[in-house]
Amino acid sequence: MSSQRYPEEFKTEAVKQILDHGHSVADVSNRLGVSTHSLYKWVRERQMPLAARTQQLSQSDELRRLKAELKRVTEERDILKKAAAYFARQSR
Repeated sequence: MSSQRYPEEFKTEAVKQILDHGHSVADVSNRLGVSTHSLYKWVRERQMPLAARTQQLSQSDELRRLKAELKRVTEERDILKKAAAYFARQSR
């Protein structure tokens, strides 16, 4: 699975080719080098009402932030566990 991020204007133009110009998703996918799954997802997102789309984006931003924080806290916990074990051995 690719974690490549595309700019919003690229996504908008790809969706316009599908919705406004009537090109097939497979055709646009081949020309732009984007998976059909991504294109279908972008089309679905653009067809959502603006309020729902804004809420979904803010939720995904929050989820991304929380995942990063969880990773950082987990790493800190692991470091503290190792340090506690090290100092427990030193005190014997």
